[in-house]
Amino acid sequence: MAAAPAAAGSGAGRGRRSAATVAAWGGWGGRPRPGNILLQLRQGQLTGRGLVRAVQFTETFLTERDKQSKWSGIPQLLLKLHATSHLHSDFAECQNILKLLVEILMRPTISIRGQKLKISDEMSKDCLSILYNTCVCTEGVTKRLAEKNDFVIFLFTLMTSKKTFLQTATLIEDILGVKKEMIRLDEVPNLSSLVSNFDQQQLANFCRILAVTISEMDTGNDDKHTLLAKNAQQKKSLSLGPSAAEINQAALLSIPGFVERLCKLATRKVSESTGTASFLQELEEWYTWLDNALVLDALMRVANEESEHNQASIVFPPPGASEENGLPHTSARTQLPQSMKIMHEIMYKLEVLYVLCVLLMGRQRNQVHRMIAEFKLIPGLNNLFDKLIWRKHSASALVLHGHNQNCDCSPDITLKIQFLRLLQSFSDHHENKYLLLNNQELNELSAISLKANIPEVEAVLNTDRSLVCDGKRGLLTRLLQVMKKEPAESSFRFWQARAVESFLRGTTSYADQMFLLKRGLLEHILYCIVDSECKSRDVLQSYFDLLGELMKFNVDAFKRFNKYINTDAKFQVFLKQINSSLVDSNMLVRCVTLSLDRFENQVDMKVAEVLSECRLLAYISQVPTQMSFLFRLINIIHVQTLTQENVSCLNTSLVILMLARRKERLPLYLRLLQRMEHSKKYPGFLLNNFHNLLRFWQQHYLHKDKDSTCLENSSCISFSYWKETVSILLNPDRQSPSALVSYIEEPYMDIDRDFTEE
Repeated sequence: MAAAPAAAGSGAGRGRRSAATVAAWGGWGGRPRPGNILLQLRQGQLTGRGLVRAVQFTETFLTERDKQSKWSGIPQLLLKLHATSHLHSDFAECQNILKLLVEILMRPTISIRGQKLKISDEMSKDCLSILYNTCVCTEGVTKRLAEKNDFVIFLFTLMTSKKTFLQTATLIEDILGVKKEMIRLDEVPNLSSLVSNFDQQQLANFCRILAVTISEMDTGNDDKHTLLAKNAQQKKSLSLGPSAAEINQAALLSIPGFVERLCKLATRKVSESTGTASFLQELEEWYTWLDNALVLDALMRVANEESEHNQASIVFPPPGASEENGLPHTSARTQLPQSMKIMHEIMYKLEVLYVLCVLLMGRQRNQVHRMIAEFKLIPGLNNLFDKLIWRKHSASALVLHGHNQNCDCSPDITLKIQFLRLLQSFSDHHENKYLLLNNQELNELSAISLKANIPEVEAVLNTDRSLVCDGKRGLLTRLLQVMKKEPAESSFRFWQARAVESFLRGTTSYADQMFLLKRGLLEHILYCIVDSECKSRDVLQSYFDLLGELMKFNVDAFKRFNKYINTDAKFQVFLKQINSSLVDSNMLVRCVTLSLDRFENQVDMKVAEVLSECRLLAYISQVPTQMSFLFRLINIIHVQTLTQENVSCLNTSLVILMLARRKERLPLYLRLLQRMEHSKKYPGFLLNNFHNLLRFWQQHYLHKDKDSTCLENSSCISFSYWKETVSILLNPDRQSPSALVSYIEEPYMDIDRDFTEE
């Protein structure tokens, strides 16, 4: 069955709800009408009707009803709004009507003779529903509302009432989605009190708004992702002060108990989330997550599947049933099916995990790290891993109409990816990464160090054992288990590899590597690269990066590699994958090159055996191989196209030349590069480009402590040696045998190009 046609709208928000969704919500009143909800949803999906109910009454009837119920003229305004919302109608008149509705909504902020007017929650709810439905169906309305900053700030105050919370949150989310300038949360009156008074369900919904307010705004222009542009932006930011996103993050972290409540939301079980909410309340919250007709399809299938198992259906009480507090009485037969509740909880958690992930990557990273460790986020996620995060699911509950099982639109899929992103941010260059293990696994790390006769990692010794994972397996081990079972075409492979790699990043730890090697990780990676002949560039890059961190300086890893790649045919497939894209594989090339240099300077029988037998080390040790890599690494990047992804090519080329300098072979390598230039009939092109790249390198790294520390830790080469090597290469003296200019002929010299970007 085809999905209902999408409503014409501004495209506001992260997910534009369809006309079918508006129809299912039921007219302007904002509350589902009596009747079978599944039939109503299906009818709305088929017809695409939204605000049609409002125009079925005469103006006389609406005027009379308005006098009785004191609706402040809203029904008549709605009738006029419908009349001016058609194609080729007077949009200016439509805007005037919307202005009146906004004024009605904001009356409590207007004082008359020292007293503030009052407006009922029901009236506010009706106004919000009208505004939201108009935003959906009329192009440009959302943008005009977004321009009124005082109105957007006022909307936050309406979230103090539970009756208007969901409508307000939905409207705010759509408005912020099109707002050009990010709103500042510190301008919201009594923000701390507002958020602290949210119940857990409200806080979970509020995270949808927070996701917009704490993330740095993206212009969508690829050029802005270059390092040149980022450096220019950082210079501007230094003069302008913290960004709005950073201010909003700080405002949230200042709220007492905020992070603790997020951790509880992220780790609570489905059985703990039901509470005493009525069926209509639960369904009303479901509405806020129905982004389009495709989700309605999934909702239908989930409900039908549940009813088949339980021989039960979801039925509203008949019209006229007694109500209390505006909600019908419910029985056991009117509760949402368990499958829906699980999906509901999944959608909550993915928003909460996103907010935690952004906070982990912000300026207050260490503060956030300390808090989420203290509130046991990692052990809590470990306990949910099998039953919720990586649960077994039926295809009908996962796959949306017109999509496939690997589509990233599914809440199940999105939760898994967000979970993996959180693990990556949590583990990356931080000692708290050992909280991903349990006590037994921490003891295993200590035993590995003891057996190898090396000091235990200080971070392992300092880990608070009361905060680590419990149970038979820690979170890292669970991740490895599902990673090895993942289908070849799975979209999760990239994120899984990134999460595990982040655990290895930083100063190389032999114990960490052996912990993963003992669990068959290296063989799994090689199988995916060689035997499955993976075609995805993203997955290949993540696997090459992980393989490099796993093997770096580790003789046992190279022995395992040689045991798996035990034929020339397999080795050629492996080389083909490496050479197919050096942007993807250069980190592995760097790690193998660094390992070769260390092994060659060690006097050990085990090392000597590996050097004599390993195909990969023998291949990298050849000067023609190193020169081939060096030439291509420099040739595929330029200052104007450098990004965070491909700048590693520049650093890998520098590693090759630094190691050559150690062996006093730097002039030889530069002379060979010059010959290769001439053989390609492009004299000066490569070395001029390299000169410009190194000039940029100095500007970029000499002012960024974090990046320089990462370079030093990952290579085990002091940053001073990096700087010295770059300075030697950029020496303007044409008589210096180690200066680039000595190998660029005068007619082809082009080293003073201005590449700054303001």
